[in-house]
Amino acid sequence: MKNNRKSAFTLSSGAVLALSVIALALPLPAAAQQPVPEPFADPAAEAPAPAALPSGSIGGMGDINLFPKRIVIDDRQRLANLGLYNRAVSTGEYEITVGDMAMQPDGHLVELASLTDPAARALVHTASGFLRWSPRRVSLPGSEAQMVRIMARVPPELAPGEYRSHFTVVSVPPETGGTSIDEATGAGGADGIGVRIVPRFGISIPVIVRVGQTTLTAGLKDFALIAQPGGGHALSFKITREGTRSAFGDITVTAPGAKKPVGEVKGIGVYTEIAERSVQIMLDPAADPRLLARGARLSITYVDDDAAPGKTLAKQEFIVP
Repeated sequence: MKNNRKSAFTLSSGAVLALSVIALALPLPAAAQQPVPEPFADPAAEAPAPAALPSGSIGGMGDINLFPKRIVIDDRQRLANLGLYNRAVSTGEYEITVGDMAMQPDGHLVELASLTDPAARALVHTASGFLRWSPRRVSLPGSEAQMVRIMARVPPELAPGEYRSHFTVVSVPPETGGTSIDEATGAGGADGIGVRIVPRFGISIPVIVRVGQTTLTAGLKDFALIAQPGGGHALSFKITREGTRSAFGDITVTAPGAKKPVGEVKGIGVYTEIAERSVQIMLDPAADPRLLARGARLSITYVDDDAAPGKTLAKQEFIVP
């Protein structure tokens, strides 16, 4: 996961220069300027907000958690709920925006607007143009949750396939209060310029909209066992993907004779704009060294956690050279 930092400031004589630093657990897309959503068909039908942090939620550097960790909308259900949970003690203000991002072959996400290659941009099928959500800003007391209602208004002429955008929730700092650097050091003067750093933390999740029938074929290839500088080993390989649907699942590395997996990682996705993604998994340093010696056999399995949870998407054996 990658952190982005952005700064916004105003400057005037004898004023404080306000800096906003945004740190994200996932890359922060630029806020998409969407029209105010029309009321949902049943605005009174709001999902209940849980009273405690639900399992499966994800959190970033700030005090907000989101659940679920990803949202998939299909032809059977065009409505979904995104949960916000304030794990802090005090009340927090949060903004909910949507943006578009592109996955790189190494798995990192970048803002779609940053891509200069028109062909690469065309591979990303965005959903931001037909997503509606409410509310767009919430005040959330500590240890409480709020559900955000999401609706996909899919145009009738939209071609079958998968479309994706990313919802971002960012904390809104108080407009007043805090101490500038100069105030803290006593260096500020009546006509001087001070600096106040106000952290804004946020986190993003993907919202995927599937239209019609979609297909997926996944594979595993290009295995290599890599010795780490600090000791231990990592297994590197690539996940391949074909079809009109993204892949999402868990990777498990097992060895004959081992009582438990020698390596595993959950929630590895390969989005539709790329045909393959590089992955590197740290192997258990406590594993018997003989399991990783020359000639040892490792089995790598990619198990679906999306359209058909538990289904094996791909499996491959690797003999350590």
